[in-house]
Parts: sequence; C-alpha cells; structure tokens
Amino acid sequence: MKKSMNIKSLLLSFMAMLMAASAYAQDNVIDEVVWVVGDEAIWKSEVEAARLEALYNGTKFDRDPYCVIPEQIAVNKLYLHQAALDSIEVSETDVIRQADQTMNNYITSIGSQEKLEEYFNKTSNQIREELRNNIREGMKVQRMQQKLVGDIKVTPADVRRYFKTVPQDSIPYVPTQVEVQIITQQPKIPVDEVEEIKSRLREFTDRINKGETSFATLARLYSEDRASAIQGGEMPFRGRGEFDPAFANVAFNLQDPNKVSKIVESEYGFHIIQLIEKRGDRVKARHILLKPHVSEEALMAANARLDSIADDIRQNHFTFEAAAAKLSHDKDTRLNHGLLPNPKNNTAKFEMQDLPSAIARVVDTMEVGEISKAFTMINETTGKEECVIVKLKNRIPGHKATITDDYQNLKSIVEAKKSAELLDKWVREKQKTTYVRISDKWKHNCTFKYPGWIKE
Repeated sequence: MKKSMNIKSLLLSFMAMLMAASAYAQDNVIDEVVWVVGDEAIWKSEVEAARLEALYNGTKFDRDPYCVIPEQIAVNKLYLHQAALDSIEVSETDVIRQADQTMNNYITSIGSQEKLEEYFNKTSNQIREELRNNIREGMKVQRMQQKLVGDIKVTPADVRRYFKTVPQDSIPYVPTQVEVQIITQQPKIPVDEVEEIKSRLREFTDRINKGETSFATLARLYSEDRASAIQGGEMPFRGRGEFDPAFANVAFNLQDPNKVSKIVESEYGFHIIQLIEKRGDRVKARHILLKPHVSEEALMAANARLDSIADDIRQNHFTFEAAAAKLSHDKDTRLNHGLLPNPKNNTAKFEMQDLPSAIARVVDTMEVGEISKAFTMINETTGKEECVIVKLKNRIPGHKATITDDYQNLKSIVEAKKSAELLDKWVREKQKTTYVRISDKWKHNCTFKYPGWIKE
C-alpha cells in the first residue's frame, strides 16, 4: 500500500530556503555554521531563510523558531544520511517535472522570468538547479520514511478503537468532497504528422548507425522527454512494470548496446531506444521521444465530438456510465463507469485541491448530476493534450467524520499516527549513533522535541 508522507510539507521546508535566501543575502549578514549533524552543516542562513518564509506564510511556532527550525532541518539530514546508506534513489524525471512546474508557478506569480531573476538575484538556471536539488532531497526523505514505515497494517478494530477514544471535540472535520466522472477523447493525429515523426526517428537511427553522431547527443538536442534528455536520454534502472507496456516489450528484448531499437509507439509518443545495461529483471536504457503535435482543428473536432456525446446523455439516449465504458480513451476510468480514482485515499472522493486543476476549475461551479461542456487539458501522466467532459456525480458537504461514511479517512489518520510513532522512535535511535554539535548560543534555553541532540 502506498503511503502519503505529505511531500508537500517536506518540500515547503526546503523551498523556504530558496524563497528567502536572496533577501537574507542582501542584508549582508555574516553566515556561520550553527549545527553539525554527521558530516552535514546547518548554516545560519538556512535557518533564517526558513524563518522568514514561515513569517511570510503566517506560520506560528509553539517554541522559539531558532530552536524548532534547525531541529527540523537536522531530522531531515538524518533521513538523507540513511537514504545515502540505503542507496535510495528518486526518479530524475519526477524531480525535473516538479521543478519545472514550481518554476512556472513562480513566474506566473511574479509576472515574468526577468522579474523572478531580479527578485532572487540569480539566473533562471541557478534558481531551477536549486529547486531540483531541494525537490530531490525532499523526495529522498519521503522515500526513506516510506521504507522505514513499510506496510502498516491497520484493522477495522484499530479504527473503531481510535474513533471511540478520541474526544468529541477532536473528531476530525472532513472538508467538502466531490466524486467526478470523466470521458476523454484523444485528438486525432494526421497521418502525415505521424509519418514526419517516424521519418525523423529513422534519420536519427541512420546517423547513429553510420557513426556520424551518438545517441546521447541526439537525445540532448531533440528528445521531448526533457527530464532524460539532459542525461543524454538515459533513464535509471527500472523494472518492466515501471515502463509503458509497449516500451517495456522492446526495451527488455534488446540485447546489443550498440543497436538502436525499432520505432516504438507508447502513450507518450514515439521512441527509439538503446540498451545500456541489464541486471536481472531490471534494465537501464536511453531513449529519444518525439510527440506528434496536435492541431487546433483536431482539438476542436474532439471537443465537438464530446459535446455531441454530452448532448446525447442529457437527452437520455444513453447513460454517462455506458458512454465512458464504450467511448472514453481514459484507460484508468473507462472500466469504472468513468469514475476518477483518488490515489491518496483509495476512494473516488476528492477534496477540491486534490483534483487535477483543470477539472477542479470546471467542477467548482457545477451542480450534482450536471455534465460540463467539453474542454482541453494536459494529462498529468503523459503530458499530452486531451479533450474532456466531466459529470459531478456527488458533492459531500464538510462534516465531522463518522465511522460509517468516513472509514477510509479515519483509517488514514490511524495509519499516519502509527507511522509518526515509528518514525519518532527511529529518529531517537538514530540520534544515539550520529555525531551532533550545536553552537552554544543555538542550544541555550532550547527545549527540543528530541532531547538526544545534546549528549551529556
């Protein structure tokens, strides 16, 4: 079972260091090492940056922030140290995707790339690189926590016991949730566009086979998987289940690292692949991805088709569920009556902020049972444009949790409580074997959550 360790909160603590660092630097404050954890230093600038960001966000501390913040950073360094020992890796594709999304959000908020660079007093490449480092570390902390916690078993009896013992005024409040059904259509790609893509990939293969250039060079120049492109198209070791099935079938059948695969079509686009190394049931490969570009005419045609389907449903020619099963291109929902699954709680219930943003904007003003007009959005998995209609199946008003209606929410709370207890125990044990030094003036009058930082 996948555990959500709230990576957003982890990233916020890392992002704080970037967000406020330039303001701190411009004050010409002399930096100093205030904590040392193992081989890692915690700098005064890191703590001050996080404090300024917390102040900006209105975050309240129950203790002195100059005690709380460095301790939080120190705990993360314990996780990162263990992650290095355990060879914990994260997907560079995910790191770059999240960094690029955050960068775009910054630019949108501040107005332009030039203003962003002026604000941080750094180039956009420097900002992006710091974002990637921070996000990479945040993901490693999350992966390490997940490994330490493992698969926690929570029984219905555990949930009932929690619900009976929690005080009435502490029963969790469940925000408004929605259940949403979708039907999607992929715009038709003209045959000549597909042939143009294949022609370019055949040209790349020919140039590589003739020794005119390397696969890695062409990947850096042309691959539209930008996350792997900067690595020369190289991807980390992965199992068969981590690839698109069509991609995996070809990648795992490659034997000669000097050969280039045939052209492969996946849900992401068209690829050529080159084997780097095989280890048991895992493979390391590089690829070049080219995506056919969708024309405005194709998008308009797909939206018109969906609007026609929606009209037929409204006129009771068939149901939304039947249309989803027969007509939708979305493989994750068409076999479930079009119902969008929420991976965070393994149900179909979403808080509004957890829906894909394009869907949330549409659903926000809809009535239960209403079907939207067709609209275009970017699929968060494939990065492709797709056309969508949605139906608001249900809206559950915010309420205090009940064990009958909100079992999954309560189960998640019990799981989180058990996870926190396990991680708390791990941190206390890890402290005993980790060198820690705190500057005298940074431990004076501090009451730490984990007293083991100071060894008598």
